[in-house]
Amino acid sequence: MYRPGRGGGPHPADLRRQHPRRPNPQPVPRGEAGGLYHTADATLWFFHALDRYVRASGDEDTLRQLLPRLWEVVEHHRKGTRFGIGVDPADGLLRQGTPDLPLTWMDAKVGDWVVTPRRGKAVELNALWYNALCLLEGWTRAATRPHDADRLAGFAAQVERSFNERFWNEAGGYLYDGVDGEGGEDASLRPNQVFALSLPHPVLRRERWEPVLRTVRERLLTPVGLRSLSPDDPMYQPFYFGDRRSRDAAYHQGTVWPWLLGPFIDAWLKLYPDRKAEARGFLEGLLADLDDSGVGTLSEIFDAHEPHRARGCIAQAWSVAEALRAWINTAGS
Repeated sequence: MYRPGRGGGPHPADLRRQHPRRPNPQPVPRGEAGGLYHTADATLWFFHALDRYVRASGDEDTLRQLLPRLWEVVEHHRKGTRFGIGVDPADGLLRQGTPDLPLTWMDAKVGDWVVTPRRGKAVELNALWYNALCLLEGWTRAATRPHDADRLAGFAAQVERSFNERFWNEAGGYLYDGVDGEGGEDASLRPNQVFALSLPHPVLRRERWEPVLRTVRERLLTPVGLRSLSPDDPMYQPFYFGDRRSRDAAYHQGTVWPWLLGPFIDAWLKLYPDRKAEARGFLEGLLADLDDSGVGTLSEIFDAHEPHRARGCIAQAWSVAEALRAWINTAGS
């Protein structure tokens, strides 16, 4: 069914908004087939989710039951596990990568082509790794295991030191998207760096928050989210339309993701806690989408250039959740 484009005129790509399902053999166990678990960040996000849950619910019993498994997670990461995921003992940073699979949230793949491989030490994975270590240290100390807590604190201190030595791009005034990849440091300007200051335990040193946030605001922020790549980059693709290869080439190479407004606003409020009204303003561009693509919900992605047409699925859980969370957090003066 034909739908007029948001810019006032028709756009053929509106007929192809839904991103096709990616081939992913047995992503969950089915019958006798095992699951295929190939992500480097999901487990680290679990620490963050658990922290949010305990703070909201006060359910310390669940936390106590999970502690042994959380300690195992840290030990497995330090020893190394599948798909090249493991800690580099030289600097304590988390590395990942296998040639045929994308392991971060930037996971577009067409046939054998991994669009954004990001192998090596990715910036947001190490921000999440540091946050997980700090959270587990606090939980372990509260569980009256000071020796184990001190050990975790030592791991975290090494990560913080190495992160700030390795990821700071002095010439650009922002963070490398990755280090120790096939090409060394990856100076691609991407939004993943905001997690280095937005998470509850920011790994980035305080004096670097302002230049990072300023750079992200100037070059990645749009009225509907953050671009996945700077317009200055030769690989930048601002429009998400065409055949599958064309769409996947743009999926994390410029396409705007509204869910990233959540961590961007978290970072903003850490740096400017008295400027909630400005933070609320970053969300106002999404209001129109509530009455457009899927009524009362928010789209998955948007084009990176005006008129920022909505793309992908018409109702995306993390778009809705992060916008709603940020809206609540920016209430009041």
